[in-house]
Amino acid sequence: MKTVWSAVLVLIMLAGLLGMAGRPPLVGSPAPEIVLKDLQGQEVKLSDLRGKVVLLNFWATWCKPCKEEMPAMQASYDKLRDQGFVVLAVNELEDVDKVIEHIRTHGHTFLVVMDHDNRVANRYGVVGLPASFLIDRQGVVREHIFGNLLTEERIAELVRQYGGASASLHR
Repeated sequence: MKTVWSAVLVLIMLAGLLGMAGRPPLVGSPAPEIVLKDLQGQEVKLSDLRGKVVLLNFWATWCKPCKEEMPAMQASYDKLRDQGFVVLAVNELEDVDKVIEHIRTHGHTFLVVMDHDNRVANRYGVVGLPASFLIDRQGVVREHIFGNLLTEERIAELVRQYGGASASLHR
């Protein structure tokens, strides 16, 4: 009987540890570092984007809601990049050639990186797609966006709120 309780205790502790590892970073805390390769094989680090407002978006080509919000992300990037706004789109578990074709077909010009082993998505607690995080100029997580499609208006509002600069969509 003692061995059964010991095994149960070990399973409970393991479940707790796994649960903690899969939680998103807390709003108000520093964004965990990301080091991934872009579609040209160049290393991209989240810390290199410090000083910019970063929309960190986890997505996949098979995800219909992901594809539905990408035009708003692109339009926002086009309108707000001069104010220090960056989209960092993290593709989960897909083949780079498939992602390149998707990005080319849809004319997206924001930064896309590949999370081939899902390590970054797991570190950010991503369990469904799309999932986004707004990271301020100091590298602090300001918003989690799970389950809601991003719109140009919502992105502009977030950049206005946390970017320290005007984010007018009507220039």
